[in-house]
Amino acid sequence: GGPGGTQWIYLSATVGNTGTLAGVLDATPIEFEERPVPIERHVTFADGQEKPRIENKLVRREFDATSSKGYRGQTIVFTNSRRRCHEISRKLDYSSAPYHAGLDYGKRKQVERQFAEQDLAAVVTTAALAAGVDFPASQVIFDSLAMGIEWLSVQEFEQMLGRAGRPDYHDRGRVFILVEPDGVYHGSMERTEDEVAFTLLKGDMEDVIAHYDADAAIAETLANVTVGGTAAKRLNDRMLGDIPTKEALSKLIEYGFISGLEPTPLGRAVTTHFLQPDAAFLILDHVRKGTDPYDIVADLELLDEEA
Repeated sequence: GGPGGTQWIYLSATVGNTGTLAGVLDATPIEFEERPVPIERHVTFADGQEKPRIENKLVRREFDATSSKGYRGQTIVFTNSRRRCHEISRKLDYSSAPYHAGLDYGKRKQVERQFAEQDLAAVVTTAALAAGVDFPASQVIFDSLAMGIEWLSVQEFEQMLGRAGRPDYHDRGRVFILVEPDGVYHGSMERTEDEVAFTLLKGDMEDVIAHYDADAAIAETLANVTVGGTAAKRLNDRMLGDIPTKEALSKLIEYGFISGLEPTPLGRAVTTHFLQPDAAFLILDHVRKGTDPYDIVADLELLDEEA
């Protein structure tokens, strides 16, 4: 920006179409290939039964080593289900903990603290949650290359393996990919784990393109009406990807989320809490019936599961 304006820096380790994005964002692209802590990548073939034994050996070896900065090596094990997190954690000799969205807030915070204090040799986690948590690990092990019943994308894989090795803590990062030949996690998976492994290791980043379905368009438009009022259309047009503003506005009026180009109290509550329309209507319906809050939360969880 100009004098007194705001400067924007957009950072990403996992974008394919840097030039396109820079054009849309009116930014200057700068690509930097160096990594302050080098990473070793290892591929090991093993079936699902063998994997915990190998993980145990790798976790022990890493925790027994100390970096030149005085830190023990610690491991993040990524797997594809909450049940598998507990199963692997139980089979590790050294202190470890499962870590996933099914644990309550206090328990998750406790695990984060123990890991930071080097009381844990490993955390065993699902891909979805650990992406946003700062675990200073020197080693990452992929027990599975799936997230739930979907194979990881190159972006997800790179974000996860990039957690191995931290400046000021470690001299190098290590990544072990445990691959089950012909392995799949669900009947609908067309490729096998060994095929997926080499696609991921090749590391061709996918282009970042935003696709807005009807609910996402409604949510974005409501947010832009709330902050910008009559400028909502202009804000929508500046988003990455196309948002059908007219259709979204007519739905927002129909749902009672806006009046004119102002959010209603209901609309403001929906956008403040980042609710999707179906979740908002479910809560509203229950509140009118006087349902117990715990039952409302349980229904919302079921809604998420179905999605």
